[in-house]
Amino acid sequence: MIQYHCKQVKIKTMTKNHAYRQAGKKEINIKGTIVTFFSGKDNDFICLTDMAKSKNADDPRFVVQKWMSARYTMEFIGLWEQMHNNNFNRAEFDTFKNQAGSNSFSMSPDKWIKSTNAIGIRSKSGRYGGGTFAHKDIAFEFGSWLSAEFKLYLIKEFQRLKIEENEKLALGWDVKRMLTKINYRIHTDAIKENLIPGKISKAQENIIYANEADVLNIALFGMTAKEWRDKNPKLAGNIRDYADVTQLVCLANLENLNAEYIRAELSQKERLIKLNESAISQMKSLMGNPSIKKLK
Repeated sequence: MIQYHCKQVKIKTMTKNHAYRQAGKKEINIKGTIVTFFSGKDNDFICLTDMAKSKNADDPRFVVQKWMSARYTMEFIGLWEQMHNNNFNRAEFDTFKNQAGSNSFSMSPDKWIKSTNAIGIRSKSGRYGGGTFAHKDIAFEFGSWLSAEFKLYLIKEFQRLKIEENEKLALGWDVKRMLTKINYRIHTDAIKENLIPGKISKAQENIIYANEADVLNIALFGMTAKEWRDKNPKLAGNIRDYADVTQLVCLANLENLNAEYIRAELSQKERLIKLNESAISQMKSLMGNPSIKKLK
């Protein structure tokens, strides 16, 4: 069984059977072959050049070109582009497809990208981290061409790494939300002590809480919870569920500040002005904080 561990590194080091992050890229070990991939907004691109080294370590580019020159490959990557790329040049693709499979036909990644405006395959230059990368759909198909065993190990290790990443993200999000909830308890205690008069109903208490929550929402987000819901009727949850890490950290700090302002008996208008000034200052500072960026 292939095993790997994921860790941050600054210097390119290599040990058998592991995966790690480096300069935004990640690597997995597939039966002794180190395969690099990187993640975009919604897509993962896997290095075909690295994969090809399992067949020919001396000239992996030749392996990739041989695969791309096959008629089946042309049909597959052409169909993928038609499904995902509105700017795909179908006329050039039809020409290549008709020529594919003949002895005189040869296709390279650069030629494919420049001639058809393809987006599923990318060429990256550079001594370190360079090579031909492909969307995971295409990379898995290349894995099948290399060998069924290689493809199965690639999918297994790739999925395992993505599951670990998602679990870490989920844990981090829960911790951040918990921090906000704990600080909100401090905030609501201050409201009870200083703003809530005696002998009012629970419904009246809730109205006071909602108003105070919106003081923070306006100071940080520039809108109330209702205004956010009206602008985003299709989204579930509330405005704070869609806040990023910096906003959540800032929100936790604002809740503590507001609790102190309430105890000092500042009016809501005075508190809103002070909180907004603090939000602007803190967000400017947090956006450039490397420790906060690691939480994202």
